[in-house]
Amino acid sequence: MPSRLLMLSASLLALSVFAPAGARAETQVSDQVDAVVIVARDKAGLLEKAPSQTVFGIDKPLIETPRSASLVSDLTLERYGVQSLDGATKVAPGTHTASFYGVPGSLNIRGALAENYFRGFKRVENRGTYSTPIGGAARIEILRGPPTPVYGAGKVGGLVNFIPKSARDEGRFLAEPEGEVTATFGSYNKKLVTGQFGAPVTLGAAEGGVYVYGEAEDSHSYYKGIYPRHRTLEASADFDLGNGWSTAFGGMAFHSEGDVQTPGWNRLTQDLIDHRTYVTGRDTTLRDADGNGKITPNEIGAYPYASALYLPYYGYPTSDAVHTLDAGVGTTKLDRRTVYISPADFSKTNTQTLYFDLAKDLGGDRSLTLQLFHDRQDNKRFVSYGYPSAIDAKVSEVRLTYAFPTELGPVRARTLTGVSHRWFEGRRRESYNSGLIALDRRDISFGVTATDTIDSPFDDEPGGIGVRWENDNRSTWKETGAFFTSDIVAGRWNLVLGGRWDHYSVESEDTGFLSYTVAGRQADDRDKATWSASLTYKLPVGLMPYASYAKASALEMSQAGDIAPGLIADGSWLSSSDLSEAGVKFQLLRGTLIGSLAAYRQTRTQIAGAISPPTVQGLRSKGVELELRWLASERLSFTFAGNNQRTTVRGPDTSFQYIPAYTAGVPGAQAYGGSYVVWSFASLPGRGGDYAYTLTPKSVLSLYGTYTSKGYDWGQAGATVGVSYVGRTAGTVQNAVHYPSYELVNASAFVARGPYTLSINIDNLLDTFYVTPDADTYANLGALPGKGREWRATLKRTF
Repeated sequence: MPSRLLMLSASLLALSVFAPAGARAETQVSDQVDAVVIVARDKAGLLEKAPSQTVFGIDKPLIETPRSASLVSDLTLERYGVQSLDGATKVAPGTHTASFYGVPGSLNIRGALAENYFRGFKRVENRGTYSTPIGGAARIEILRGPPTPVYGAGKVGGLVNFIPKSARDEGRFLAEPEGEVTATFGSYNKKLVTGQFGAPVTLGAAEGGVYVYGEAEDSHSYYKGIYPRHRTLEASADFDLGNGWSTAFGGMAFHSEGDVQTPGWNRLTQDLIDHRTYVTGRDTTLRDADGNGKITPNEIGAYPYASALYLPYYGYPTSDAVHTLDAGVGTTKLDRRTVYISPADFSKTNTQTLYFDLAKDLGGDRSLTLQLFHDRQDNKRFVSYGYPSAIDAKVSEVRLTYAFPTELGPVRARTLTGVSHRWFEGRRRESYNSGLIALDRRDISFGVTATDTIDSPFDDEPGGIGVRWENDNRSTWKETGAFFTSDIVAGRWNLVLGGRWDHYSVESEDTGFLSYTVAGRQADDRDKATWSASLTYKLPVGLMPYASYAKASALEMSQAGDIAPGLIADGSWLSSSDLSEAGVKFQLLRGTLIGSLAAYRQTRTQIAGAISPPTVQGLRSKGVELELRWLASERLSFTFAGNNQRTTVRGPDTSFQYIPAYTAGVPGAQAYGGSYVVWSFASLPGRGGDYAYTLTPKSVLSLYGTYTSKGYDWGQAGATVGVSYVGRTAGTVQNAVHYPSYELVNASAFVARGPYTLSINIDNLLDTFYVTPDADTYANLGALPGKGREWRATLKRTF
């Protein structure tokens, strides 16, 4: 506790740097008293204990930073029961994520999927390939806006920065060995164990420490037929080597076999969403002639174009025998736990992440730092409605930075400048272009049948009649850049300027047998500059109004981080985005009430369409966000996170899309055996120009309270209760199925005695029924019913 108090006091005293010189001495004693109050009250880890580099790359408290950003500590994750990125909605505004087929790989920030970072380095793309592990995080930092120029080029919208556990405790090394083990059991056969250990280490003149974290889960799921299993291992070492030298190195390995994608419910109707009334029935026209338990191309006909399974919609109703349900037609009440899944579905992921830092303190607040980073992802997955995928991608980066201060009269500045080089190599194999996809074909109330399980390239078929990889894209790209960020202070004014220049070089070739893209190797290179400016004025009453503008650029990457050859050929592989933001940060009631109010307007792009070549789709978003964290007393604290936003797709949207049967004017019983598609989404009624992106709710609000008792002879206890409100959403076609707003109540409690702590979490305490739409190309065909009430109990032993 003394070291924490010292570090927090230093951070609070640093806030006074904006104050006039004469006022600083007067505030130092008051700040030290405030530090004692804050440490005593912050029982849920809500406040920042040390400055962050996430926003600008320079150590700066988030409360002073003129951009919208949130911190989630490991203690907050525990108290609030956050187990995946989707749970960030509880504490960070603007972060609601629609279902990406049930796999929380990335967070949706301000209406678009954000990027994942590890210690300030961008990882290989993970939109829904696997559940991003957060259990080993010392803290998670959520930035709403573009990455700092130091981190590299990236889109506005946001990022999630994962900070792993290490032997540095809020800037200082551990003073003695420490560790803990936990065992979690819960509903639906949940089984999770974790262990972590850190210790100080002295090696001659080098002083530092090591830290290891491990996690293993083998559970069932609320959804029948899904069994998430994963293993995570983190290791790190941090050392001061003497003579101003320091180093840090380590990594994380992750293995998962249970992150199976599911669209949830198919055959969407408003009656299904409102009353769980599901249209039953199966098509018996197709036959599994060879008895292998799935439909192979020769059993469908017209391969590779599979005209028997999908029909292009040109504005008039059409159907055929393969689409018509002819057995078991009727309705039933669908169980909330029943989703689209089969024994053939699988997803296997391996990732490896490594880092190395070497820094030299040059004196006078000057330093030189060399950083190396590497991330690799290998995934194979199959969803039985007809979507196989295999990804093998790796990215590496080297970054050299020089930090130095300058002072000119009353103007002081901290500047960080440097260079970086990032390179990527990956291969993405997928099959969907032939139309061998039929999401509505399966009657999920009846169960899996051979004629609704589509073959995949993972299966070896006799006579060469199996599905082949229709896309097989090998891609490499390089990004070489120079950057700077300068934090300039003049009295109560604070100006932060940043920029970078990058040279990009990209190369791709798709050798899939049905890629629908340009043939041969495609290559291009381009230079691009990005910049940002943020201005803050610190009022003496604890208010800090600010304004910020950023112009960013980024590569248009597919799910594996690769670049599609068609985008290289037409020059759309590098896009621009911009952000205008204004707001006010505040620190009131002697530092026990902090928060921010921000308004923003941004334009950015995303890849749209599931057929090659993909298209680049423009998005325009605007909104207002409010975040509050209040340590009301030594026992009681509150948080509020809320936003109101609107995202618009900038037309015309020319992407290929699957559409529901009712949009094509065909009754479900005559259509669910196959699929309907449009080659251009803009051809649909009401979609020729801009349209609202209704998959993201306009409003999301979360209010949580935490109570912690004083210490007794027997120990200590506490509880957290909160409610989250999520506004209405809908599909993107005209007159789409809509999903009502809902509220979720979550609760947790703990009892601690000596080294033991027993925690109990209950998610969706009132067992509220709700449904969220899928994302991406099948957003109008699938929706995931929300998980009902779940509980888990965790026993922790510290030492």
